[in-house]
Amino acid sequence: MLRRLTILTLLAMGVAVPAAAQTRIGIRAGASGDPDQFVFGMHVDTSPLIEHLTFRPNVEVGIGDNITLVALNIEFAYWVPIRNSRWQVYFPAGPAANIYSFDRPPGRGSDTTVEGGFNLGVGIQHGRGLFTELKVGVIDSPDIKVVVGYVFR
Repeated sequence: MLRRLTILTLLAMGVAVPAAAQTRIGIRAGASGDPDQFVFGMHVDTSPLIEHLTFRPNVEVGIGDNITLVALNIEFAYWVPIRNSRWQVYFPAGPAANIYSFDRPPGRGSDTTVEGGFNLGVGIQHGRGLFTELKVGVIDSPDIKVVVGYVFR
């Protein structure tokens, strides 16, 4: 099940991004709360689908709190330029497939479950690629995530 969801997400990222478009890849790392984890991952950011709106799917892996979480986030971002600045504010939002693997004592295996979720957030990104993002999760997504990252040009 995990392999199928991962393949589907990667295919969706590839299909949604035409070769000629201004596609950017970014990396991210930070922390989440409930579960309390170290989080790292990557995202793809497309050229605008309509004015100020991009497709920004991302994959995040969380480690800690006796859980491993793979979050497949199908997010869109609405961008708001800041006048006379290289910074832009953006608002990411979208559904998530959260794959939770619960650690068990040695010899007792682990349990894996897939839960749906939804993320809402706010971020700020510099024209050279540095960004930071705060996301709030509902349903079965982590309650809060704070990440910093870099988008390659």
